[in-house]
Amino acid sequence: MAKLRAGLIGLGMMGRHHARVLGSLDDVDLVAVADPAGDPHGIAGDRPLLGSVEELIATGLDYCMVAVPTIYHEPVGLALAAAGVHAMIEKPLAQDVASAQRLADAFDAAGLVGAVGHIERYNPALQSLRHRLEAGELGAIYQIVTRRQGPFPARIADVGVVKDLATHDIDLTSWVTQQPFRSVAAHTALKSGRAFEDLVAVVGQLADGTVTNHLVNWLSPLKERVTIVTGEKGTFVADTLTADLTFYANGSVETTWEDIAQFRGVSEGDVIRFAIAKPEPLRSEHEAFRNAVMGEDGASASIVTMRQGLATVEVAEAVLLSAREGRTIEL
Repeated sequence: MAKLRAGLIGLGMMGRHHARVLGSLDDVDLVAVADPAGDPHGIAGDRPLLGSVEELIATGLDYCMVAVPTIYHEPVGLALAAAGVHAMIEKPLAQDVASAQRLADAFDAAGLVGAVGHIERYNPALQSLRHRLEAGELGAIYQIVTRRQGPFPARIADVGVVKDLATHDIDLTSWVTQQPFRSVAAHTALKSGRAFEDLVAVVGQLADGTVTNHLVNWLSPLKERVTIVTGEKGTFVADTLTADLTFYANGSVETTWEDIAQFRGVSEGDVIRFAIAKPEPLRSEHEAFRNAVMGEDGASASIVTMRQGLATVEVAEAVLLSAREGRTIEL
């Protein structure tokens, strides 16, 4: 079988990582790359370096990875859809709900595979967490807390921390629980002198009543990527920087010393850090998309669809609206 002909548009910080994976992916040939600003990281190598999505399409692509700034996702994506080219677009799907809706509609209407690069879904710790929650290892889920903070990334210029970083947490929270958001209430802050927010704190509720809390910022020297899920049988902690998953079980041994029992509340049980395989999330993401383009059975269930990406943008905009208006937003 002939290899899939892939293209890449957007040769910035993320583009170079996409090029590395695409260039080494089985059954895929990265035939050309494009960026109107050139190739600052020397990604092209001996491949054609083009200046536009139209030139890229003209090389005869089966699919394309889109890693341009968020404001260009819609025009680039719509051009690919019109040309019959499957595409994976970096998250967020688009800069606003209307643009994301047009992209999802265009790929659906053309019968194309359209995906969004929500890479956290492919983190081994969250993959294991999702399977364990599905298997009922935690019992009923009560609360999900995420913390995503670190220094400001100079590569981001066109969106704030909500659409760049918090969209990770919005998507992974809905995905690991298989529950959409019901409501959000948020506060934001602008501390670094940019036009967009660089800090957000969100309290949310999912459709099944699960309470969520998300702390996201670009202001901390401490880099942290943590998801904590608490339920009737204990707590899971997923650290996506190290891809570690740890379970803190509720204890089954009765605490007979009354004073200690009152102090500790839920009793402490076993602590387990799971030994899990740790493939690179970006490679797993590309393999899932390649398999979906090739029409492999069940492969479409392993990608983040544009409809799912649209839902994440809707929640992100509700977060920003809540912060502006000082009220809870129902979804």
